Amino acid sequence: MYRGVGYLFGPLAVIIALVLACPAFNAAAADLKGKTVTWTIPFGEGGGSGRWARFVEPFLRKHSGADVRLKFVPGGGSTKGANLYAKRAKPNGLDLLGTSGSTQFPFLLDDKRVKYDYGKWRPLLAYATGGVAYISPKLGVKTAAELVAKKPSLKYGAQGATSLDLVPLLAFEMLGLDVKAVFGMKSRGAGRKAFMTGETTIDYQTSAAYLSKVTPLVKEGSAVPIMSWGALDDKGNLIRDPNFPDLPHFAEVYEQVKGKKPSGAWFDAWKAFFTAGFPAQKFVVVPRDTPEDVVKAYQDAFGKMLADPDYIANKDKKIGTYAQVTGAAAELKFKAATDVPAEAKAWVRNWLTTKYKVVF
Repeated sequence: MYRGVGYLFGPLAVIIALVLACPAFNAAAADLKGKTVTWTIPFGEGGGSGRWARFVEPFLRKHSGADVRLKFVPGGGSTKGANLYAKRAKPNGLDLLGTSGSTQFPFLLDDKRVKYDYGKWRPLLAYATGGVAYISPKLGVKTAAELVAKKPSLKYGAQGATSLDLVPLLAFEMLGLDVKAVFGMKSRGAGRKAFMTGETTIDYQTSAAYLSKVTPLVKEGSAVPIMSWGALDDKGNLIRDPNFPDLPHFAEVYEQVKGKKPSGAWFDAWKAFFTAGFPAQKFVVVPRDTPEDVVKAYQDAFGKMLADPDYIANKDKKIGTYAQVTGAAAELKFKAATDVPAEAKAWVRNWLTTKYKVVF
């Protein structure tokens, strides 16, 4: 299974990624100057997708000349906004969609709410991310291992069982944690707010939101980070997230508490969906039949963004160190995000039906 360019760390892999990320500027491109572009984000404004889009939007505006307007459409773990986009978007380059793992997973699992088809979309920009799980200090523990040993009753605010929350929900159960999922959150930002008000006691945020919104909570003693989901090296092995090198990743925690490395169908399923949801997590897409010159205009704009000194100076602090790519590299990531092994898909569907009564 392809592992995604954004998480490759070998020298040759870095060179390949950089070459793929840079579009050729000599091909003809459409002129987007002065045109109004609507960029739909199928989440509320407070989550990682909102922060990502608000960081990227000014650079897209600057380098394309278009008037880019963000439109937040929360609901259904992103399926509401994605469905509306699939129904209404025209292939003229004026309608963009920002997807996330929570958009990909329902599609991959044949969720009955999904009316969109990733095969009908084309990626313009791809972005990897990570995630960090944290708990309330009121639980009286400092590490994931201590939490597993104590086994308190926990509450977790989730968008839906088939959303990106699938990765933490599987991890929590593999560790043997007693977690009650409270579904219906319109974004990870809503989940974070439930944690802050004491409605929930365990939460996770993708890297961009964690860096900006949760780090202050940690500093003031209102949240205790316990693990990241990790990252993938150039051989597809799970390693510590480079943004959070002091935190153990999920597999490390599992080995600490179980005395052995995670393996078997359960872990294979977790890793397959982690790979589809995080190393290839966010995309800017257009309808697949958008004219090539319009696609080229966006690839040029995003390519210039990646070389912009202001972008380079602020990106890591704002949204994390993971690479953003366009052109052929984005297409490769898009394939990775929408290609989960059949056995992993079948295992997860069965688990979701058994655990959460999900009907497919």
